[in-house]
Amino acid sequence: MQVVKKPFRVAIEGNVGSGKSTLIKYFEKFKEVETNAEPIETWRDLNGHNLLQLTYSDPHRWNFAFQHNVQLSRLNLQSKTTNKDIQMFERSLQNNRYCFVEMAHDKGLLSSPEYGVMCQWYEYIEANVDIGLDLIVYLRSLPDIVYTRMQRRNRPEERTVKLDYLVNLHEYYEKWLIKKYYNLPCSLLVIDVDKDLSENQLIDLYQTYEDKILGKIPVL
Repeated sequence: MQVVKKPFRVAIEGNVGSGKSTLIKYFEKFKEVETNAEPIETWRDLNGHNLLQLTYSDPHRWNFAFQHNVQLSRLNLQSKTTNKDIQMFERSLQNNRYCFVEMAHDKGLLSSPEYGVMCQWYEYIEANVDIGLDLIVYLRSLPDIVYTRMQRRNRPEERTVKLDYLVNLHEYYEKWLIKKYYNLPCSLLVIDVDKDLSENQLIDLYQTYEDKILGKIPVL
């Protein structure tokens, strides 16, 4: 019986507009890497409904449904098998639990019963499915910088996103990854992307961290 080698799993984390998609695209050309971009299209078309846009437009009404959909779509990605040496994910189930679900509950977008359901659902997944990570790469950037980038790329669903939302999300990322309010599941690599860099400049920056991101050099 052939033993299947477990891949090195990397989650790319950061605020909206921090450069996650650019990093994922850069590593698409590496034959040993399976890249998994954020499954935005599944959120844009849930049986003909754009759940992402609905949630941005009316978060009190749609957040619970959206969090469920996000968790399911991330579970599908993070639990699948691969023949590649490295699996790379744009955000993770862990991120959804400790950033987005926490923020939604604290801001009143998830009621306490809804929050309890999301937490129990995550705990069940964690106990019964291998969703473990080996490395989290945190693209750390100030909210005003990512707000400028977000406006520049002009995604339709993001036109209603305010700077306050990005400030709040930044705070929850900091609690999770920097202040360590929760136990981190793996090693952490922080890359500061505070300057308003072009795509080519971001790629040049990522190249300097390439071996660490791919697990070739340990992250201490």
